[in-house]
Amino acid sequence: MAITYELIKTCKQTGARLGKVHTPHGSFDTPMFMPVGTLATVKTMSPEELERMGAPIILSNTYHLWLRPGEDIVKEAGGLHKFMNWNGSILTDSGGFQVFSLSDLRKIEEEGVHFRNHISGEKLFLSPEKAMQIQNDLGADIMMAFDECPPYPAEHEYMKKSVERTSRWAERCLEGHKRPNDQGLFGIVQGGEYEDLRRQSAMDLTSMDFPGYAVGGLSVGEPKDVMNRVLEFTTPLLPSEKPRYLMGVGSPDSLIDGSIRGIDMFDCVLPTRIARNGTCMTSTGRLVIRNAKFARDFRPIDENCDCYTCRNYSRAYIRHLVKANETFGFRLTTYHNLYFLLNLMGQVREAIREDRLGDFRDQFFEQYGFNKPNAKNF
Repeated sequence: MAITYELIKTCKQTGARLGKVHTPHGSFDTPMFMPVGTLATVKTMSPEELERMGAPIILSNTYHLWLRPGEDIVKEAGGLHKFMNWNGSILTDSGGFQVFSLSDLRKIEEEGVHFRNHISGEKLFLSPEKAMQIQNDLGADIMMAFDECPPYPAEHEYMKKSVERTSRWAERCLEGHKRPNDQGLFGIVQGGEYEDLRRQSAMDLTSMDFPGYAVGGLSVGEPKDVMNRVLEFTTPLLPSEKPRYLMGVGSPDSLIDGSIRGIDMFDCVLPTRIARNGTCMTSTGRLVIRNAKFARDFRPIDENCDCYTCRNYSRAYIRHLVKANETFGFRLTTYHNLYFLLNLMGQVREAIREDRLGDFRDQFFEQYGFNKPNAKNF
């Protein structure tokens, strides 16, 4: 099997899992945050920098790479790893989320989805079989099944039909997957906030025996307490001997809360996107580097951080670069934010190892300011 999971320890205080995922391009410790490299690049970062900051796996996007440069070109280059000169593991999503979020003109049928290219307006069709073919050509270590990503909120009846279609599409994905020995395919559990539908989705997918499972349809606008509640009843439905992936989640509080609820893998564009707006994650909360008060502040972004950015550059200098739209400024804030989350996950793993993740959460939330009324979150 291309992907295997090794459970190392369960935190006595919270039930969080410390583990290791083994892939054809190396192993990584979990819980783990995966930086997003949508178009075969994590924006402004080199592969060498990602490796240096401790990122063993990144995510790329099937839909965007299909449109440009085209999966045929990536395949001709020897696959994504060679194309982008990345030696670590890669996960590709199925393209389903982009089809539903980027295209206003779409028509869902049993066969697949008709929609328009968000760049050119050209008519396109994506089916489970096509999503598998693209991902097989891209050559990622972990592939995602093509699913319907319903909006939040959605009526129970609509969600039920959506879950049933996702299960039928998952079967077609397994049949269409041509490289099961060197690419692991994960199923995606849907069902919105409805416990009965999450249970149905989990039962359908676990019966198909995927190498790993994702929880989809969260972080789509629902309150944090709803997400946590859904995880509490969904994660226990997934096999304990396989990796569990919460899609599209990357705020520090949700990474900790997700880990406590048994999640092993996370991804999100959040740290790179807000970095390009000049917002930084620090050990004492969010910091907007554009603010005038930092014009003469010669301290690092975070005095408790030892990343490349914080070791070498001041808030004043980075503010100047960001205000002047200098690319180097965005590189520095991006490096810091990614390092911050990778380092946070290292602290989460250490807390699990020492059976104190609940205490760590309380301390982190207090220090970060999540416990304050009207706390600014991401």
